[in-house]
Amino acid sequence: MTLSRRKILAGAALAAPAALAAPSVGRAQEPIRWRFQTYAGAALGEHVTKPIIDAINAAAQGELEIELYYADQIVPTGELFQALQRGTLDAVHSDDDSMASPTPMRVFGGYFPFATKHILDVPVLFNQYGLADIWRAEYEKVGVTWLSAAGQDPCNFNTKKEVTSLADLEGLKLYTFPTAGRFLSQFGVVPVNIPYEDAEVAVQTGELDGMAWSGITEDYTVGWADVTDYFLTNNISGAWIGSIFVNQQRWADLPDHLKDLVMAAIKSADTYRNQWYWGGEARLRARGDKLELRSIPPEEWKQVEDAAITFWDEIAQEGEVHQKVVDIFRDYNDVINRAGPPYTF
Repeated sequence: MTLSRRKILAGAALAAPAALAAPSVGRAQEPIRWRFQTYAGAALGEHVTKPIIDAINAAAQGELEIELYYADQIVPTGELFQALQRGTLDAVHSDDDSMASPTPMRVFGGYFPFATKHILDVPVLFNQYGLADIWRAEYEKVGVTWLSAAGQDPCNFNTKKEVTSLADLEGLKLYTFPTAGRFLSQFGVVPVNIPYEDAEVAVQTGELDGMAWSGITEDYTVGWADVTDYFLTNNISGAWIGSIFVNQQRWADLPDHLKDLVMAAIKSADTYRNQWYWGGEARLRARGDKLELRSIPPEEWKQVEDAAITFWDEIAQEGEVHQKVVDIFRDYNDVINRAGPPYTF
């Protein structure tokens, strides 16, 4: 049975509008583009920040495209906050201390002396003890959205000079964080503030004697183990506290499903970072062949731990928010000290 000419023409007439409309249905919108800078250099950023960006770009399927920049590539690390506020950058990965945060949180970011013992202390403090609410509220006041905090490695010392006593710290020129340097200066340490990427050369030229900036995983990863000789197993903090921050308006403009995607990618990268650091610290202490391990005896190191209690008291007097955060650290440390090993190792 053949179709009539009329039916054929009618079918063609119905099909034509659909065919013409098809290209516009499949046309994608322009992606949302962000510029994201991390505090970390390229070698370290490969592990601490890039996994976040890769996960977002893959899952967003072209809706959100983030371009990652490493330490000081767009602005110096100390200007990250200002760049975020004015929209030069859309998002940042940093600690509050290094990026010169104009909030009370500045002194607590990075390595607040003896506030933590292990990497998992950080998410516990933020999610179970209320630090997340404080961070979120304080950054909202200054037009920046705080998204999440995570722990990383401890703050040990890697040096050219052998350190086996507190006396050996006297006059030691170290690349370190502002608050850590402020604390360590009472033991004769000379804090030196230079761009991150210049630290390795500064050791080679004698401008620095080493770093109090990381654990042993980073020392090997970024090349510092190639220019220093010793690793001091004593640390002044068990975990770095760093966060992801976003320009407030850019976050408000992001569709909800992309916000969920960003948060999921951050949490996924946190999991990777936890095992990368935890495993790296153990493996490189046990089998690393570039840095010789040294320790200051516990009874002597207790002087540093006791000095931290005084330091906490001084910080608590700087403001109401400072007092609130210090009280949380005290509460948490009381809990883990009562709990005992493995929390207190």
